[in-house]
Amino acid sequence: MQAGLVQTFRAFAYNNAWANHRLLTACAGLSQAEFAAARTGFFPSLQATLNHIHVIDLFYIDALEGGWLGPKAWANEVPYPSVAQLKDAQRAIDQRLIVHCDALTPERLEDIVKVNRDTSVQTERRDRLLMHLFQHEIHHRGQAHAMLSETTVKPPQLDEFFAAGEAPLRAAEFRDLGWSEATVWGG
Repeated sequence: MQAGLVQTFRAFAYNNAWANHRLLTACAGLSQAEFAAARTGFFPSLQATLNHIHVIDLFYIDALEGGWLGPKAWANEVPYPSVAQLKDAQRAIDQRLIVHCDALTPERLEDIVKVNRDTSVQTERRDRLLMHLFQHEIHHRGQAHAMLSETTVKPPQLDEFFAAGEAPLRAAEFRDLGWSEATVWGG
């Protein structure tokens, strides 16, 4: 198994994608009306909350890749109205984050990333920006999890982080995602 900070960021990227997969797979059990229904949270529905995760991912991942998309990322706050559309789009953006983290080195973690804020340019160390992005997703997935609890669909467990002894419990989902434990841990 690879050790060190780079591997930690890689594992966070994979765990992030797995949690998004689990949550969106559960949401697929909702009708379109249930997905878009008004609920209590920072954003007013599962649809709005989960689309927010996607557009902010797009914003930051573009910046991490050296892009200049900036606030255009959220010009359409709900670019994917259905769970099926959003699940495909989220999987693609999660894969971009995984590719980015797979290419990290200790030196690249210290690089400065420029973030286009339209009226200004924010500069952040890559490691800090990645931590911010992961925390953002965890925060909003928690809100979506609570919203899903108000429906007839059982929310998935999202509070795990790849415990070695629980590998058999996630093996089917890893197969769905095209991964193995070796994919995540480099072993």
